[in-house]
Amino acid sequence: MSLAPQTEKPSFLENDAKLFNALFDARFEEKMAARESDNPPSICIMVTKGTLDWAYPPFIIASTACALGWNVTMFFTFYGMGLLKKRLDLQLSGLGNPAMPMKMPYGPEWFREIEWKIPNLVMANVPGFENMATTMMSKTLADKGVAPISELREICIEEGVRLIACQMTFDLFGWPKNEFIEEISEWAGAATYLAIAQNSKVNLFM
Repeated sequence: MSLAPQTEKPSFLENDAKLFNALFDARFEEKMAARESDNPPSICIMVTKGTLDWAYPPFIIASTACALGWNVTMFFTFYGMGLLKKRLDLQLSGLGNPAMPMKMPYGPEWFREIEWKIPNLVMANVPGFENMATTMMSKTLADKGVAPISELREICIEEGVRLIACQMTFDLFGWPKNEFIEEISEWAGAATYLAIAQNSKVNLFM
C-alpha cells in the first residue's frame, strides 16, 4: 500500500483547459482564413514560345487562376512576345515533337480517329506542311469548342492579369511598338521578373 499523497487535477481545470483549447483553435482558424482572403495565392508564368500549340497552356492556366481569385503575372520573352501582338498569326510545327498525333478534322468518324505518324523528314520537306498542320489543328480546336487564343488573351486582360513584355527581346528583334496590344502592363527585364517570381507562390516556365 503506497503512502505517497495522491494529487488529482480538479475536473473544473480540465474543463477550462478543453474550453480554452477549443476557443483557441476556432480563433486560429478564423485568423488564418482572414489572412488567406487578404493575401490570395499568386502565380508567375514565363512565356517563351509563340506557336499555336504552346500558346494555349499559359493562357489557359492564367485565366483559370484568375477565376480562382489568384493574382496572375505573365512575363513574355523571346518568341512568346508574338502572343502580345495585335495580329496573331500562330503556326504549328510537328518537327521535333514526335508525341504530337496528326488527326484529320475531315471525313468519316473512323477516318478522323486515326493518329497519323508523320516522319520528320516528310514534315521538313513537303512544301506547305506547316500551313496544313496549322489549318488542321485550328479546325480541330474549333470543332471541339476550344476558344481561340485571342479570346483567351482577352479574358486574361479583362480579369486583370499583369502582362509584362521583355524589353530586351523587343530591342533584340527590333519590332515596331505599334504592332503590340495596348494592354501590356509594362515593358521590363529580368530584374522585374525575378522580383515578382521571388514572391509568387507558383512559378511556371512555358
